[in-house]
Amino acid sequence: MAEQVELFYAPQTRATGVRVLLEELGAPYTLNVLNVKLEENRQPGFLKLNPAGKVPTVRRGDAVVTEQVAIYLYLADLFPERGLTPGLDDPLRGPYLRWFVYMASCFEPALVDRALKREEPPQSMSPYGSFETVVENMRAQLTGKTFVLGEKITALDVLWAMGLRWGMMFGIVPEFDEFKDYTARFFERPAAVKVLQEDQNLAKEQDEAAKAAGVA
Repeated sequence: MAEQVELFYAPQTRATGVRVLLEELGAPYTLNVLNVKLEENRQPGFLKLNPAGKVPTVRRGDAVVTEQVAIYLYLADLFPERGLTPGLDDPLRGPYLRWFVYMASCFEPALVDRALKREEPPQSMSPYGSFETVVENMRAQLTGKTFVLGEKITALDVLWAMGLRWGMMFGIVPEFDEFKDYTARFFERPAAVKVLQEDQNLAKEQDEAAKAAGVA
């Protein structure tokens, strides 16, 4: 059996998308579940792996990988036979990397600023330009496509689908038809259905454990 990936995980966090990706890849993996409400992610053992105390974090053998986009790229490249990552000589490799980084360097900062009702930085200093520009760029990339890069799913789609779904759920990202249609297609996939259902059940269990421990 191939060496298993260990995913340090908490339900209804960014780690959920990584678990969906592992399912899509058919990768051998184990879950190391942390209850963040009980601050299990702040315990010394985990902080040695990720001093920021963040999930997702993955470990495979001696390799420890943190940061969401790095984890997606690492896992997709680790299992290339699943076809979720363009090869180095594929013309789509560049756009694949571009749109991964766009999510991390533009979409998320813009989303956080908008969610916190913070004034956007000046265009000359902003990592993303403006919230409207970010959203319209993503909308344009999805127009006329089944997935981000065309008709074939890649690991990139797991990240985009999770991010857009979360943003629309909380009323931050506009519910454009392109976003609604795209996320609806993605979340009909068996991997997403399985993980989101189990995620919901695990979140309830963790809520009950936190209440039992006297944590609001």
